[in-house]
Amino acid sequence: MTEHHHASGPTQAVTVVLVLLALAVLHRLAVRRAVRRNPASGWPTWRTVSFVTGLTLLAVALVPPAPTNFPAHMAQHMLIGMYAPLALVLAAPVTLALRALPPAGARRITAVLHSPPARLAAHPVSALLLSTGSLAVLYFTPLYNTAMSHPAGHWLMAAHFLFSGCLFAHAIAGPDPAPGRPGVPARLTCLGVAIAAHALIAQALYGGFFTDVHAPIDQVRRGAEIMYYGGDIAELLLAVALVTTWRPERRSGVRARSRTAASL
Repeated sequence: MTEHHHASGPTQAVTVVLVLLALAVLHRLAVRRAVRRNPASGWPTWRTVSFVTGLTLLAVALVPPAPTNFPAHMAQHMLIGMYAPLALVLAAPVTLALRALPPAGARRITAVLHSPPARLAAHPVSALLLSTGSLAVLYFTPLYNTAMSHPAGHWLMAAHFLFSGCLFAHAIAGPDPAPGRPGVPARLTCLGVAIAAHALIAQALYGGFFTDVHAPIDQVRRGAEIMYYGGDIAELLLAVALVTTWRPERRSGVRARSRTAASL
């Protein structure tokens, strides 16, 4: 590791903290504006807690920003790609934006959500391929070693983990509007495929089959164990989130969903 990389570590850590603090302040301002615009609806405190929890998990994962070994990388991947996205998605940031923005801005967001590219990207199958499929590409090709040898590659990898993780959590159990999202059986099927794929990739890493990770075998095995058990817990939480957000929808019926969408 170069001297320049050592020197840039604290600067990167401060930058990460400042960005996360700015997001927390922006979220707080959006909540205040949404409540002022519609005092009767308010904004659930637990959603704010969920958002702050997601930011905190990102801070834990990214400060210090560079993992020093493969188990640390895998723990960082679990936090950035699975746990933090679930907390952020359950905070319903798009719904908050729709309530906080003026009508013109809300209409623009709604138009984007209904656009064909957004509908395709937010489909559970697309999100599954982007999140879980990319793990096979990362660990079964030289991509991981290349990314870890360059600071820019590491940050691009972290950004991909976060984006794909948020997209998958939204596609499976997100409370935000998701035009064209399939029903619960299809989402449960995609979640089951993700669980199986994570297990297979973790087992391949543990056994050294088809993988291309330049690290001591004991580190690779510890990282594989973190992926196997940490992924199971995260996906169990995602399944719980899906069930808890599904039940009220079944009781309320189609007309209640229409009234909710119209009130945003």
